[in-house]
Amino acid sequence: MKVKAAIATGQLQPLVVDEVDLDGPREGEVLIEIRSAGLCHTDQMLIDGSRDWPNYPVILGHEGAGIVREVGPGVTRLKPGDAVIPLAMPECGTCPACRSSKSNLCDEYFKPHPRAPFSWKGRPVTSFINLGTFAQFMTVRAFHVAKIRSDAPLDQVCCMGCAGVTGIGAALNTARVEPGSSVAIFGLGGIGLNVIDGARLAGATTIIGIDTNTDKEAPARRAGMTHFLNARDFEGDGVVEAIREITGGGADYGFECVGHPVLAQQAVDCTRIGWGTTVLIGIMPGSMTDTIPMRPRSIQAGRSVMGSYLGNIKSLSQFPDLIDWYVEGRLTQDNLISHRIGLEQINEGFELLASGQARRVVIDF
Repeated sequence: MKVKAAIATGQLQPLVVDEVDLDGPREGEVLIEIRSAGLCHTDQMLIDGSRDWPNYPVILGHEGAGIVREVGPGVTRLKPGDAVIPLAMPECGTCPACRSSKSNLCDEYFKPHPRAPFSWKGRPVTSFINLGTFAQFMTVRAFHVAKIRSDAPLDQVCCMGCAGVTGIGAALNTARVEPGSSVAIFGLGGIGLNVIDGARLAGATTIIGIDTNTDKEAPARRAGMTHFLNARDFEGDGVVEAIREITGGGADYGFECVGHPVLAQQAVDCTRIGWGTTVLIGIMPGSMTDTIPMRPRSIQAGRSVMGSYLGNIKSLSQFPDLIDWYVEGRLTQDNLISHRIGLEQINEGFELLASGQARRVVIDF
């Protein structure tokens, strides 16, 4: 079938919106009509020069929500008409990681998958993380797709598959924020706002947000932030001292949501010695082999540093709970989305994201 999609042809090149061909579902796959898709900084890194990527052209997009239109042979969990959210991390249900409660990193995610349902100008074209939500339709393996309740508004929950699950899960599943604790969040974009949601749900009573954009303060306070620090007001590690003063010695938990080595160190240093826990969420620019300079004494003082990928939340068995929380009014996803565009305006949407004007930009198909 012919569908419109946004294609990245290389770094520092605008996305091309064009017609592509899409194969129907084969064994174990489903065809999804995408209703809404979110623009994420991870997609942006493949077009702004900040991350190495070996394979262009590529159809970007890994946040989205839609409706199943067709299922391939062997698919019994999903049926046409189901409301779904495709997720970057599959859950096969049988590998050691899926059978364990310790991780959401399904072994199937790390295996090569040569299938390319999209083609452009007569040649196969890859899709980012085997998804490609910047297209009107997509064909994807069924274990990448979470079925959600039918009354969830797809145009509001479409960012839950990355920003939502990553931020909320980092607070609840990775750090395991405790009631009455203090939290410092570096970066109040889509991920940071969801960390606030997660910290609030966990019962944190001091939630400090740090950003250089004062426009982020109001939405962050609506999500549950109690203190805002404008990073531009501090020199050097002054923001670390400010957090220590607010918390009486250091935050119990720190979250780095930007992907910057200096902020990663500050997110560690601002936590309390003896038990402070820092979660590194933001993707650092450059190749995947880059290292992060970090002062060993900061960690040897009893602090812990953790990584988190999609919030340690299993995509099929646990993720639908987040949609229930949204429908029940426990989450502030409506507060997250600041701009809506059509597919043809996707380059303008990424400019908004890069400028810091946008919290999350959503494409409505």
